[in-house]
Amino acid sequence: MIIQSEQISLKHLLTVEALTDQEVLGLIRRAQAFKNGTARFSPQKEQYFAANLFFENSTRTHKSFEVAEKKLGLDVIEFDAKTSSVQKGETLYDTVLTMSALGVDICVIRHGAENYYDELIQSKTIQCSIVNGGDGSGQHPSQCLLDLMTIHHEFGHFAGLKVAIVGDITHSRVAKSNMQMLKRLGAEVYFSGPPQWYDHSFDVYGTYLPIDELVEKVDVMMLLRVQHERHDGHESFSKEGYHQAFGLTLKRAKRLPKQAIIMHPAPVNRDVEIADSLVESLQSRITEQMRNGVFVRMAILEAILNGKA
Repeated sequence: MIIQSEQISLKHLLTVEALTDQEVLGLIRRAQAFKNGTARFSPQKEQYFAANLFFENSTRTHKSFEVAEKKLGLDVIEFDAKTSSVQKGETLYDTVLTMSALGVDICVIRHGAENYYDELIQSKTIQCSIVNGGDGSGQHPSQCLLDLMTIHHEFGHFAGLKVAIVGDITHSRVAKSNMQMLKRLGAEVYFSGPPQWYDHSFDVYGTYLPIDELVEKVDVMMLLRVQHERHDGHESFSKEGYHQAFGLTLKRAKRLPKQAIIMHPAPVNRDVEIADSLVESLQSRITEQMRNGVFVRMAILEAILNGKA
């Protein structure tokens, strides 16, 4: 049976908090239908163009958007910041203005500046839709949605689930997106990791506890990598020291409840935030998160194109 679209329509996807609960759950259901093979995209016109403008390194987000675009039949315009006019001083605004003028329908953008999209969506000239693939330490809405899809598929609900987000929280756009939506959807959110990488403004979303107090009570253990590229570079760091103090070690993993799942947005630093052998363990859903990323991004792109129609 082919499931017809729930007709979610979006002009842009910039942050998760801009989505209603109905839109979030609708995107998750649509992504699951794409994954199950029970959904079909019905384009409103013969040809759509998408460009993936990544100004920071990426494997999963960049390539899963590209796979999603091709699965939907979009024409993908190649872009490499290293060989573009960015090297001649072209601004992000002018790059997107150019793409819009060329007829590109959707620009998926990752950029180091937080809220880079503000001037783009305020432009009266730029007509293409913007999908935020990550803005500095700000937000990562598509990662949040694929994480929610993974959790929902496992448990069937969010209300009352105990979710721990552990690691370099201050510098993580994944953490910021997830903490907001998980609390909104009724989950109990907990935080752990180095205290110097935790901001008490996050207390409104959950409770900070040492990891050894968390492992026996959570349904979801979500690990984050240490984002050295966003640090000042002056702090000392020991991989083994971090792993023993804040990571999911084999010893800690044995204390997880039977139903608990392990998640990580990746890239994974094995034997730092998580023990190597746990990455592909029975309780791990890390590979499934990557797989779900394609289908969530198909649902996002479809909703954007519905908005254009």
